[in-house]
Amino acid sequence: MAEFTPRNPGFAERTRSSFARQGFMSYLGAELTALTPGACEIRLPYRDELSQQHRYFHGGVIGTLADNAGGYAAFTLMGKDDSILTVEFKLNIVAPGEGEFLVARGHVVRAGRTLSVCRSDVFGVDGGVETLCGTAQMTLMRLADRSDGPAD
Repeated sequence: MAEFTPRNPGFAERTRSSFARQGFMSYLGAELTALTPGACEIRLPYRDELSQQHRYFHGGVIGTLADNAGGYAAFTLMGKDDSILTVEFKLNIVAPGEGEFLVARGHVVRAGRTLSVCRSDVFGVDGGVETLCGTAQMTLMRLADRSDGPAD
């Protein structure tokens, strides 16, 4: 994996603050568990409310974690006044999402001036054993000089 230098030395605090403002991540019970320039990890414990009819994690939950892990990986490389939005997203569910929790690990594949390409892998974790259940690739657009907060 490539090593990146963040544009903003306060990237970690800014990224954690942005994640904390995501009501949906809070509603799901997701936690940002690791952060480095160009990489992000998110963890989500299993609850029945997050399952589909076979009691696996719902595919929408797997996709949400993949998108957020990749998005926040890219966000770590943005300037202090920039924001970011997903503009394209592809998810492959390769196994049922099952286990005590899911962990999504996103990383930047290429950081461009305007567009970044990221990849995320989502694992079901049961008894400490990780099983890949989803893999995603996304393109994100830098919104230069645009607040990461709510639109006014």
